[in-house]
Amino acid sequence: MSENRPLNDAEARTALDWYRAVGVDFAVGEEPVDRFAASAAPSRARPAPAPVSEAAPAPAVAISLTSDPTETTALAASAQTLDALRAVMDAYEGCLLKKRATQLVFADGNPEAEIMLVGEGPGEQEDLQGKPFVGRAGQLLDRMLASIGLDRTKVYIANMVPWRPPGNREPSPEEMALCAPFLLRQVELVAPKFLVTLGNVPTKSLFQTQNGITRMRGQWRDLTVGSHPVRALATLHPAYLLRTPASKAMAWRDMLSLKQAIDA
Repeated sequence: MSENRPLNDAEARTALDWYRAVGVDFAVGEEPVDRFAASAAPSRARPAPAPVSEAAPAPAVAISLTSDPTETTALAASAQTLDALRAVMDAYEGCLLKKRATQLVFADGNPEAEIMLVGEGPGEQEDLQGKPFVGRAGQLLDRMLASIGLDRTKVYIANMVPWRPPGNREPSPEEMALCAPFLLRQVELVAPKFLVTLGNVPTKSLFQTQNGITRMRGQWRDLTVGSHPVRALATLHPAYLLRTPASKAMAWRDMLSLKQAIDA
C-alpha cells in the first residue's frame, strides 16, 4: 500500500468531482478533519461496554418530519398565479433539500400549453441552470417531443420536487410529502388537457399506484390532480432511456399515442 501523501492539484480536482457526483456536497462541520492523521495516531484500548440490563432496553429514536405537510398545502393554496406560487416556493424553508440545492427549479415551457410533463427532480445541470430537463436527459426529451412536432413553446415542464436531491437520488417519502402540494397547485394553475408523467416517481405519486413504470407506461388514465381533471399518460424517463437504449421503442410508442390524442 502506498504511503499517505498530499494530493496534487489534478488528483484533488478528481476527488472533488467524485464527491460532488455522489452527493457529498454539504459540510457537516465548521473545520476540516484530517482523517489520515487520525488513522496514524496510536490506538487506545477501548473500555469494555457496560452490561445492558434486559429490563431496561435502549429508548427508541423518534423520527419526525422536518415540517408539517399541511403547511405547504396551505402555502400552495394561497397562490393564485404561477408567479405567486414560485415566490411562495422560493421563500419556503421547511424542506432540507433546499439547503443543499443551488436554487429553485420551478418550471420551463409555456404555462398556457395544453400538455404538461412532470419529472422526478432536478439533476446537477438543472440545479445549476434553474430549469428542468436541461442536461443529457433533457436533450433527449427535446428530441422525443420534436419527433411528434412539439417543443418547449408547446409544453409545460415541472418536477415532483423543485430542489435537487443530493447525488441525484430519488426523493424520500418525507420530501415528496412536503413538495407534492406545490406540484399539485402547478397542475391546477396550468390546467393542462394532457399530463405526461416521466418515470417511476411521478407516475406512482400522481397515478396513486404501487405498480412500476414498465407496467404503467402507455396507459391513458382519467385523473384528478388537485382539483383539476386531466387525461394522463405515463412513459419512461429520458435518463432511463439513456441507460437502456433498447427501451426507446416503447417510449416512441408512447409519443405516438400522445400525438394521436392531441390530433383527436
